[in-house]
Amino acid sequence: MGKRLEGKIAIVTGASSGNGRAIALAFAREGAKVICSDLQKSARQGGYEKSIDIDTDDLIRNQGGEAQFIKGDVTKSEDVQSLVDASVSNYGRLDIIVNNAGVFTGLAGIVEESEEAFDLSMAVNTKGVWLGCKFAITQMLEQNESASNESRGKIINIASIGGLVGLAQEPAYCASKGAVVNLTKQLAVDYAPSRINVNAICPGFLATAMVRPFLENPELNKGLHDQSPWPTLGTAEDVAKAAVFLASDESRWVSGSSLVVDGGFTAR
Repeated sequence: MGKRLEGKIAIVTGASSGNGRAIALAFAREGAKVICSDLQKSARQGGYEKSIDIDTDDLIRNQGGEAQFIKGDVTKSEDVQSLVDASVSNYGRLDIIVNNAGVFTGLAGIVEESEEAFDLSMAVNTKGVWLGCKFAITQMLEQNESASNESRGKIINIASIGGLVGLAQEPAYCASKGAVVNLTKQLAVDYAPSRINVNAICPGFLATAMVRPFLENPELNKGLHDQSPWPTLGTAEDVAKAAVFLASDESRWVSGSSLVVDGGFTAR
């Protein structure tokens, strides 16, 4: 059986840690050439990644894949445009973008939450996705125009279950991720006629550096497990497997979906 992303060119933002790192590694294993982008090249400390001291792009190359790292801030249009430009200048095209970079500013009710926390959440989690979609779609519209049944590009936005349901004491985070879910649907409608797939993944609570404070607090940890129908929490690799499906030819007729990867958390 051939590799599912053989020869595809992919950008993954927030690729140094957590979901982004797992997605970049999974894409490379499936044959994609991966442009990894993040504010820092090294993984965020406190994560659960294997070989955490080896940077994502270096690990891909160590495993026989092709990758490069480009430092970028997804809140800056020039940085996101440069990512797409790098894909085109190096490989002549862009097939997949995963808008994964995100922040969580901590638990707080809206009375206590600062305006700065809201602004940062919206800038990274929402505007960063909007910019990634904008520049990726601009490029994808110039590709594969003559192919009658082939996708011209795959866009995968990493949202959250917090974009589908209310999570206690996460007003800014839920607002930012809810925007990603509906932006995904809107773009799917606009660009389905152009054969550009736009989908979202909504992860639940996973073992990542971002969620570690929840996991290390005995009361919060018990609460997470009590609310989850599945007996264990998920991993970044569970999200990566969903991303591979959405990036592959298997999802040719899937667009505008929010693929929930949460062990049944939101099914209650």
